[in-house]
Amino acid sequence: MTAVAPVAEESAAAVAAEFTALYGYEPTGVWAAPGRVNLIGEYTDFNEGFVMPLALPHTVVAAVARRDDGVLRLHSADAPGPVVELTTGSLTPLSDGGWAAYPAGVVWALREAGHAVGGADLHLASTVPTGAGLSSSAALEVATALALNDLYELGLTRRELALLAQRAENAFVGVPCGVMDQMASAACEAGHVLHLDCRDLSVRQVPFDLSAHGLCLLVVDTRVKHELGDGAYAERRAGCEAGARALGVSHLRDVPFAELHSALARLDEELGDELDGEKVRRYVRHVVSDDHRVERVISLLDAGDIRAAGAVLTEGHISLRDDLRISCPELDLVVEVACAGGALGARMTGGGFGGSAVVLVEAAGAEAVTEAVREAFAGAGFAEPRVPDGLKYVPVSSSLSGV
Repeated sequence: MTAVAPVAEESAAAVAAEFTALYGYEPTGVWAAPGRVNLIGEYTDFNEGFVMPLALPHTVVAAVARRDDGVLRLHSADAPGPVVELTTGSLTPLSDGGWAAYPAGVVWALREAGHAVGGADLHLASTVPTGAGLSSSAALEVATALALNDLYELGLTRRELALLAQRAENAFVGVPCGVMDQMASAACEAGHVLHLDCRDLSVRQVPFDLSAHGLCLLVVDTRVKHELGDGAYAERRAGCEAGARALGVSHLRDVPFAELHSALARLDEELGDELDGEKVRRYVRHVVSDDHRVERVISLLDAGDIRAAGAVLTEGHISLRDDLRISCPELDLVVEVACAGGALGARMTGGGFGGSAVVLVEAAGAEAVTEAVREAFAGAGFAEPRVPDGLKYVPVSSSLSGV
């Protein structure tokens, strides 16, 4: 039994017992993978730029047994309905399979890559909030990939598994995401944020010991559900690709921040005043600036000045709100109220249009900031946000060890 996040023995045992009750025999093992928050670097991954995610203690746990008869049976403790039964030889991309498309897509991606995965029985349970921008789908994919990698003795590395999980989400589910979420779920280490170069997938574990500095990172779930498959994400990706073509580069990562002003002037000439051109210029400005913000945060963390990174987070939110335009009133309210209430910085995290915000705050002031956000939501008539203790940042381990 392997995992990229620690899972309490009682949790693993409970999921295994549910598997046994469901299928009538014991699973071979239990695997787990965590959700993530992204500290800084949003919509930069598919532009082959830089990101800085960290793993949450919230996980997808999968009890799994191998089958060799071509049957794939899937069940989730968190989704209503019976066992979903499929055959590995007839898996069809973009078939709108709901939650089951994510683990099924992993099986499809493995088989497409030439790995002889003959089937499996899976029972899944998750503590990663869905629709909160915390990568519940990537955790589901990575947990499934880990299990199949072990059960079929494929010998794939975490990087290879992350790429296959990304292919499952891109080509099978139909969400054109970058690789950040899957790499974060597969590779984050305790007490660090992951500096990921999305071009060559090289990684650096950057120390991020908040407690040693008297800080904590709140993750505020606005409870506004987001849906990346609705076209808005794809439209922004297409706009970024159009900007790269107009600038004569393969990806926006190749536009240096020092040359951003001249690059935007070139886009003025190339794209003119049409609406699409205005969007492309905004998207380019955000991506190039956010890559630079990642570099600034790394420098601050390396210097031991975590507090100063807060202002960079807030700056990133303004860019996401005004240039990329993927925020929403609830996310904006979290950032505004948290910063006014003494937080060092805050920003929305994830794909946007809802989901969560991260708030860097002095540990001693965390409760006051949390209460101020709750009061502001009530005053605005919004649903109460979720800011439970369990969504404060707690280091997790990504070492492959027994559950």
